[in-house]
Amino acid sequence: MMNKSVDWLDYDVEEMVAADRDCLWHHLKPHDVFKKKEQMIIVEGKGLIVKDIRGREYLDATSGGVWGVVVGHGRKSMADAIANQVQKLGYYAGGVGTIPSIKLAKKLTELLPGLGKAFFSNSGSEANEKAFKIIRQLAKINDDRKGKYKVLYRERDYHGTTIGALSATGQEERKYHFGPMADGFAGFPPALCYRCAFGKEYPNCNLECARAVEDLILKEGPDTVGGVIVEPITAGGGILVPVKEYYPLMQEICRKYGVYLIMDEVVCGFGRTGTFWGHEHYDCDPDMVTMAKGVASCYEPLSVTVIRDNIYDLFLDTGSPEKRLNYFRDISTYGGCTGPMAAALENIRIIEDEGLVENSRVVGKYFLEELKALEDFPIVGNVRGQGLFCGVEFVKDKKTKEPITEAQMGKIVGDVAAQGVLVGRTASSLPGMNTIMNFAPALVATKDQMDQIVAAVKASIEMNI
Repeated sequence: MMNKSVDWLDYDVEEMVAADRDCLWHHLKPHDVFKKKEQMIIVEGKGLIVKDIRGREYLDATSGGVWGVVVGHGRKSMADAIANQVQKLGYYAGGVGTIPSIKLAKKLTELLPGLGKAFFSNSGSEANEKAFKIIRQLAKINDDRKGKYKVLYRERDYHGTTIGALSATGQEERKYHFGPMADGFAGFPPALCYRCAFGKEYPNCNLECARAVEDLILKEGPDTVGGVIVEPITAGGGILVPVKEYYPLMQEICRKYGVYLIMDEVVCGFGRTGTFWGHEHYDCDPDMVTMAKGVASCYEPLSVTVIRDNIYDLFLDTGSPEKRLNYFRDISTYGGCTGPMAAALENIRIIEDEGLVENSRVVGKYFLEELKALEDFPIVGNVRGQGLFCGVEFVKDKKTKEPITEAQMGKIVGDVAAQGVLVGRTASSLPGMNTIMNFAPALVATKDQMDQIVAAVKASIEMNI
């Protein structure tokens, strides 16, 4: 009997709407929303345009909702790269090499001079967990790093949803109800001039936001701190762009105390900010770089932890019996999937061949300038960004900088969507967070599309003041 071919793309609209309500557990969504109204179901996309199950089209200013589809939706060459590879070999565990894993590791280490080893896993959370485990294992096996197991993080940065990555996340509402968090993590204030944690104004300050890292190292004990993890530009915490002197000073502090600097490039990497890596805007050389989302443009799940050779060398087995277990004793099952690596290689080819990093810089500069004009409205407190990564912070009062309510923010975002544009939001009633609309369109974005986004946001603001 011949196997029956199933068309997985075929569906009944009303059946899917009902099943979405009855069977699918949506991410980050209150459970009662399904009782109130039908939820959006996206069925296809091309470039920046996506279509829902009712046939309505939207301009996607979020790169798939989580800022990851950097080359745009519906790329046939991405699908072909995945299909061609998995037909040849779909999987083999990461304990051995495969051609796509070798090629991708080589490419990534070329894109990160000085960092020579790439470890593959499945998600950004997992990539950061690997970095933490590297630090913790070295705190056990290396004489020079004995006891240096702690990792410091920046408030408002996000590093993942697993308990370890969540423990290193500076967004308290993410941790709500999930405690206690893991031991060995401590936070320092964010780098946001608009709401300076130290009451200073740049450039008439002493970069207290960066020097806070040294204060925390000394408080925790330099002999116990092994790493500092930061996003080059804080993403989910509100699109916070540090000043140019920030990371060079942080790196100087880290090296002074033998602390590894980890750059979480999960969002900022692969051209998002107008350079290939977000940290390239600053004069710094991290010891580890983690990545996900943009590495395969979210066409396939993949993450990578890339480290310096001298760190890798600390795990080398000398052959003595007491050191036979000193190699990095970690595995990620899906780090052996070859389809995501083929997607990543094709993704990087597209970015390079089509000049998408430069497009991100040029179109992003134009976009930010157009968004800046929104600061004339009484409820827009601050517009900030870098490349195709921008945020608009909404306030009740410009003098006090008190945020608008979540309900007001929801209304504004909903009104933007009603005009055919999907934007992101950062909204929380918990301390340390403000109400911000965020934008991260795919790197194929045009100035005309940026005009469309700005026009929709402007119209929505006018409806809500």
